Amino acid sequence: MNREEEKPEKEGKKENDYYTSQPSFGSKKTSRFWHQISRDVRIFVVIAACIVFYFALLRMTNISEVFGKIYQVLKPIIYGLVIAYLLNPIVKLVDTYFEPWIKRKFPRIKNAGGISRGAGILLAIVVMFALIVALCNMMIPELYRSIRDMILTVPSQLNRFIGKMTEVMSTDQSTIGQMAEAVLKEASDALQTWMRTDLLNQVNVLMSNLTVGVINIFKELCYVLIGVIVSVYVLFSKEKFASQCKKLVYAIMRPSRANMVLHLTIKSNEIFGGFIIGKIIDSAIIGVLCFVGLSILDMPYTMLVSVIVGVTNVIPFFGPYIGAIPSAVLILLSDPKMGIYFIVFVFLLQQLDGNIIGPKILGDSTGLSAFWVVFSILFGGGMFGFVGMILGVPTFAVIYYIVKMLVNHQLENHTLPTDTGAYDQFGYVNNEGEYARADEATEKKEEKGE
Repeated sequence: MNREEEKPEKEGKKENDYYTSQPSFGSKKTSRFWHQISRDVRIFVVIAACIVFYFALLRMTNISEVFGKIYQVLKPIIYGLVIAYLLNPIVKLVDTYFEPWIKRKFPRIKNAGGISRGAGILLAIVVMFALIVALCNMMIPELYRSIRDMILTVPSQLNRFIGKMTEVMSTDQSTIGQMAEAVLKEASDALQTWMRTDLLNQVNVLMSNLTVGVINIFKELCYVLIGVIVSVYVLFSKEKFASQCKKLVYAIMRPSRANMVLHLTIKSNEIFGGFIIGKIIDSAIIGVLCFVGLSILDMPYTMLVSVIVGVTNVIPFFGPYIGAIPSAVLILLSDPKMGIYFIVFVFLLQQLDGNIIGPKILGDSTGLSAFWVVFSILFGGGMFGFVGMILGVPTFAVIYYIVKMLVNHQLENHTLPTDTGAYDQFGYVNNEGEYARADEATEKKEEKGE
């Protein structure tokens, strides 16, 4: 009986390995007739896609409204899938260790897998809510106190800062000093006017929209709660859903293309899972270290600044700077000396994150160079805002992997090397399609004495 139980596990491992390794593109040869038909179909599809895209641009407003409505309807499902994806590592960990323990200790229990899965889901949800409650208990009182103190003290601190700057500049009787003093005075007057007029109007508008905001927050909380329920069902039946999707792929595609789609799915899950979960852990560690460091240095707005630095650290590359700049301004207004200390501290913290903590947690999960990371962040942020800045890197990493795979496939068909280093200044392809190196030809000529 033990041998029978072990056999499916081994087969599952072989199947997983099969899809993890890159499959071939297929070697099935088609006749000239079917090749021509396929070519004509591709041309037709391209023309039809261009026409559809043109009319879509003309009706972009209506299309966006339709997609927005669909998104609102499917929002609980989307939340549930996201929650299930984030909680899946905990469930897998429990299944790995708890299910064999149940089978070993209680051999008469037939539904060990179901018990282990239920325990894993329960543990994952408890951990999630425990983290949320703990963070709220720690953060909300401190955030409220920091924001309240900031609202009460920042205007006086700003006036004191402007007064000191004006005093310093009044001693400088040069043209530049006088111009700087005039600009500073005009900026101070404009700021005070804005706080008396526009800010008051904005506060009134905010208070009038407060009821709508509370209703929207309540709706989002309801969506999240429904999403948690959806995530439970998804985690319980994730293998069945995966099998159904796999069945569908094999039904509509030929085996070579289906295997390629499944391989890309596993690779995408590997890239997204490694990046997102790793980035969340990395940002949490940075937030905690920032809080400990600021508490030791006795800086103002400790919790508020730590939350800003930790949350913005989720954004690759630009995140530390996005969070550090407003935090440094807040601390500078309170105490200029502390502001300088904070800038130095954040610089050291980011060096620690970039050189030690980040590489240890994330590794080379994306396989992108620094240029493509910056490109994906800017493009994703420009198109989809904050979410695009976070998901832009793993999304572009998947696209980069697909393009790289297709390029290498074409090079292999032409019997050319796939290593990028082979195409340096000495590497070339002659008119016959053969790869050669100029440095090797030069060495041969030197050996012959030519």
